Amino acid sequence: MEPESADEGPVATHEGAALSGPCAGNTSFQVGSGIYDVTGPAAELGMMGYAMLDQKTAGIHQRLRARAFVIASPCNGKRVAFVSADLGQIFQGVKQQVVERLQARYGSLYSDANVLLSATHTHSGPGGFSHYALYNLTILGYDQQNFEAIVDGIVQAIVRAHSNLASGSIRIASGDLLNTSTNRSPEAYLYNPATERSQYAYDTDKKMTLLRLQGSDGTEVGALNWFAVHGTSMGNDNRLISGDNKGYASYLFEKAKGSNPLATKTFVAAFAQSNEGDVTPNIYGGTNGGGANDIESTELSGSKQYTLARSLYDGATQLLTGAVDYRHTHVKMDEVQVAPQYGGGTARTTCEAAIGLSMLAGAEDGPGFGSEGATCADVHDIWSAFGCAVTTTSCQGEKPVVLEMGTQTPYPWTPEVLPLQVVTLGNLALVAVPFEATTMTGRRLRQAVLNQLAPIGVDQVVIAGLSNAYAGYLATREEYTKQDYEGASTHFGPWTLGAVQQETEKLAVALRNGTSVAAGPTPRDLRNDQTTLQTGVVFDDKLLWVDFGSVVTNANASYNRGQTVSVKFWGGHPKNNLRRQGSFLQVQRKSGTSWITVAYDWDWETKYLWDRNNCVPTMACSHVTIEWKIPSSTVPGTYRIRHDGDWKSGWDGLIRPYTGYSREFTVY
Repeated sequence: MEPESADEGPVATHEGAALSGPCAGNTSFQVGSGIYDVTGPAAELGMMGYAMLDQKTAGIHQRLRARAFVIASPCNGKRVAFVSADLGQIFQGVKQQVVERLQARYGSLYSDANVLLSATHTHSGPGGFSHYALYNLTILGYDQQNFEAIVDGIVQAIVRAHSNLASGSIRIASGDLLNTSTNRSPEAYLYNPATERSQYAYDTDKKMTLLRLQGSDGTEVGALNWFAVHGTSMGNDNRLISGDNKGYASYLFEKAKGSNPLATKTFVAAFAQSNEGDVTPNIYGGTNGGGANDIESTELSGSKQYTLARSLYDGATQLLTGAVDYRHTHVKMDEVQVAPQYGGGTARTTCEAAIGLSMLAGAEDGPGFGSEGATCADVHDIWSAFGCAVTTTSCQGEKPVVLEMGTQTPYPWTPEVLPLQVVTLGNLALVAVPFEATTMTGRRLRQAVLNQLAPIGVDQVVIAGLSNAYAGYLATREEYTKQDYEGASTHFGPWTLGAVQQETEKLAVALRNGTSVAAGPTPRDLRNDQTTLQTGVVFDDKLLWVDFGSVVTNANASYNRGQTVSVKFWGGHPKNNLRRQGSFLQVQRKSGTSWITVAYDWDWETKYLWDRNNCVPTMACSHVTIEWKIPSSTVPGTYRIRHDGDWKSGWDGLIRPYTGYSREFTVY
């Protein structure tokens, strides 16, 4: 295994942590954690990530959660709220309304500057929650129900973390995780200078950095770590909502700690995203993560992340030292004047947002149409030649443009005013970027920030990817030349990274010097300018001689551990009631005359599956199938499956709950 610093590159010299001021040598923080459900519609809503029109939700394998941490330093009175949410992206409208609702509750205590929202980048969650058209195209428009579930869930997680704030300490540990990630664009990576690549042992970052948050009374508050790997263990033919590998890792950690995701105060374990732009969990190539199927591949990747995280958590001894601080600004990314030191020795400018031909090809773990690497230099490619001749501006360099989002009217199809943020938690700095940064991009940004903050004691920097907004990828200038999927998806042209590095360094300098920064231009608020082609639930139907919750196919009389119980019910549409902070199913064990619930729809061994049953004449019937793969640790006894749902009447439009039960069955 490589040394822990192998992925960090050259480290700037500095004098040590917390050099002066009221927080010199400080190791006392206030810490709080909270968790809340952000699971959206579990049926007939397009999923966010693979951009597949036919990939619509059809059930739940695992509920999605927002995991929040509030960290404050009493020595300077500053605090930050960090959230890792089981989402494909954090869109700008989500951040806007989360901050708006927090300020309605807490006044100026929370703001854009000290709230950092990051997505795990699962590709198995429902979409339609962006206010920008490009990200809703394959979803067939905006979905208010999902947007509200996400915004409210994030707010409630922060509220819980805020309420649980108490004195404590933070320990930091890091280690390398091998055989869990690989570079899906290795040829593009090789376009980076050999002298730069020689500083690193691998073409992806292998380091996991973890924080252990603990109360002064010994209470274990939570664990928060960053590791770069895509949430694509589940493929583009999956229809069940899932947190993917990071969601599974969180589930394992929280289950081991006896966490209750419904409790206002419980242990929270977040596996946050970093610079995963060119990093895939499918280490055997293409879509192959090593399992017999996608679920097994998710288990393999998630288990590896959990195992290292648990080891780091249990062995963490180094205390974070210093203060909480932050700087934040908005940048109009399509007109940044890039100084020569960030532009290869020449003054440059960024471009109006556009995507290239290779974006349509998809990445190796989510293939689309055609192949990657189409550039304007490839005169033998008829599509590239046509695109370059007709649409490409000189600003976009090698990119054969297929869509200019920045010139669409009445509003751009992707955001052009984007947030940049740097947060310090003692001697650790977080660099929040609204992109999917590639491996080398992340390394350059980390080093740039470290160079500026080392004099005030910062000695570790991590990238918090897909944070606060979303506008595609962030590739290096050299990787952009290759025009693989990541380069083609870098919206603002070949010097996007130079612009981001330039503006991020300004934030780091302001942090170092204790000076303020301008807020920058205000992003658009498009909440009232949304359209959709989606239809809601008109009504639910069933056969005349059955009730909602009646059993279609019952359980067997008995099972052995390791077998799977499957029960089908007449059901209602899950859009009628998302049952957030609840469950569509319960596995119950008989205890005397009572029934004890042993599993819910967020447990890994259960599945809630929905399908439309086109019963005559309305074709508005639903079947719900509940599956339970009986764990080997299950206590033998008498069990039953319970299904809870809601149906909408076609007569009065009211939504009413129902409950159904399977037969009792024996588990041996």
